Amino acid sequence: MTHNPNTSIEQQANLDYLLDAVAEVQCLLEKHKLPQGGQPSYIPVGLIERSTSINPAAPLETLCHTFNLTAFERKILLLCVGMALIPSFGAVCAHALGDSRLAFPTFQLALSVFEDSNTRALLPEAPLQRWQLLHGAPGPEPTLAALHLDRSILYFLLGEPFKDVQLQRLVQPLTRKYLDYPLQPTHQQLVERLMVTLGTAQAQVHLCGPEEADTWAIAAHACLHLKLPLYVLSIHSLPTDALHALLNRWERALKFAPAVLLLDCASFSAQDLPRQEALLTLLQKLNAPLLLVTEERLTFLKNPLPTFEVPRLTPQEHRAVWQTSLGPVAQELNGQVDRLVAQFNLTTPAIQAICREAQSQPDVGQALWNICRTMARPRLDDLAQRIETTATWEDLVLPEAQRHTLKSIAAHVRQRTRVYQEWGFDKGGRGLGIAALFCGQSGTGKTMAAEVIARTLQLDLYRIDLSSTVSKYIGETEKNLRKVFDAAEAGGAVLLFDEADALFGKRTQVKDSHDRYANLEVSYLLQRMETYQGLAILTTNLKDSIDTAFLRRLRFVVTFPFPGPEVRAEIWRRIFPTQTPLGGVDYRKLGRLSVSGGMIRNIALTAAFVAADEGEPVQMKHILQGARAEYTKLEKSLTDTEVQGWV
Repeated sequence: MTHNPNTSIEQQANLDYLLDAVAEVQCLLEKHKLPQGGQPSYIPVGLIERSTSINPAAPLETLCHTFNLTAFERKILLLCVGMALIPSFGAVCAHALGDSRLAFPTFQLALSVFEDSNTRALLPEAPLQRWQLLHGAPGPEPTLAALHLDRSILYFLLGEPFKDVQLQRLVQPLTRKYLDYPLQPTHQQLVERLMVTLGTAQAQVHLCGPEEADTWAIAAHACLHLKLPLYVLSIHSLPTDALHALLNRWERALKFAPAVLLLDCASFSAQDLPRQEALLTLLQKLNAPLLLVTEERLTFLKNPLPTFEVPRLTPQEHRAVWQTSLGPVAQELNGQVDRLVAQFNLTTPAIQAICREAQSQPDVGQALWNICRTMARPRLDDLAQRIETTATWEDLVLPEAQRHTLKSIAAHVRQRTRVYQEWGFDKGGRGLGIAALFCGQSGTGKTMAAEVIARTLQLDLYRIDLSSTVSKYIGETEKNLRKVFDAAEAGGAVLLFDEADALFGKRTQVKDSHDRYANLEVSYLLQRMETYQGLAILTTNLKDSIDTAFLRRLRFVVTFPFPGPEVRAEIWRRIFPTQTPLGGVDYRKLGRLSVSGGMIRNIALTAAFVAADEGEPVQMKHILQGARAEYTKLEKSLTDTEVQGWV
């Protein structure tokens, strides 16, 4: 190889040193077949002098020292370097063994040529193979298999910083943006505790928290203070069939530069048994610092790790983040910051992004509120159905007692920060949740009432589909519900559990394991509802089926009565939009029809379509057709008393 003018003096000196070392091995190969007293065809310049003056700073010597290679293993390594760099080196190998078919380095060649040979160097646990410095081609005779140098090792020997190309496909450095997140005291204290544990040799730590940005920022700051780079490996990239090779490659990389591995298990399912087994194997076999990051504690770990739970910021810390992010604008919002703190539980980067976007709009206060609602939606949209809240108090026809209770619910949500924190009712975080039970027959206005409250509070309303939430697998129901509550808590959403008796039913006596785990689900919900810092509304057609222990922990219970004739007449007056053409509609007569508010809407809608198709305003005859269609659907019959005098 000739001098490259683009190569630095230091790199060229290293290359000369490496080639001299290869030439020394080549001399030994040539001497092996020479008659006694013969001389090899090539003696490298400076070889004799270099043999007594090792350069410890050379990558070759650094590698040998790092992996504790013997002189014999060093020569095997150099055989592979020669094969990679010198085109004619294969012919030298073949000549040394006297077999043209073996024109490549092999263990057999090394054992035959080098006087300090040792068969222990061939073992899988010996450094050459243990650290994957070189690889052998598959075959029935391992000693005759062609050996080649690992590409990453070759580049290092040529003077490049060590980079494992295969490892880089799976393990990526944590982005520096997490270091730009200012930490509040609650999280800074956790950083300091984490540093103490993570700073010990071969430390493995379990870090769990619902917000990825907070958790990763804490990990990033802890490693920054320890002067250790942080790399991320997703649980989904963890191989289930070649895990041993991955562990070797990672530990090999740490020989060149210490670092910490963050194993991201945020979206890991305990039902993924192959991945779970791979995780347990990694924890058992890895001899290096590890941060296991999850949303919640992993219960299947055989040897529990030191665990740190990432707490949410306190209201005071949230307020500080908002004020810092808004800057001077915060003083102009007239208490709007306190309202945001009370309603939304967002991460620091989310707050920073919201403030940047809002300050470019005319009404900053309203923009902040709207952006907060919008930013929280993606997390809940995957878990529940968002309901567009169009109903108002004028649309809701209820007795005065029920209307008063519904307005009290809205007042409790608006004033909870003042009462709990400023007035000192926050005692340990229990009982802070505002839960209400709406019970009554189908169509009596339960969902509409939830819409009205959410619209009044300017919050999103999400309906929870219990059929997709409840799981037959042990522990999965709780996990699904935890995701819903965590996502809703961040965005301040109102949760609507429709037909909640399916999930919150009476706890049974324990007769078998199924009863025991079913009761655990209800017990978890009782506890989670108490700590949920938002509004959860449960609806049921069967109040008597709700567990009495659960009823005691509800803040409000609202019974929606089946509407009487006068209430039904009032619903009929409000059901048609003002722009709908009407002709001779008698609301008093319509009130005699024994139907719920939901059925009234269905009948009115059908009547409107029939009238529109006939090119006429909506009349009693059209409403009669709609009523007959609705009753037929429900397999009921209209009575003469109900429709007397309609047409």
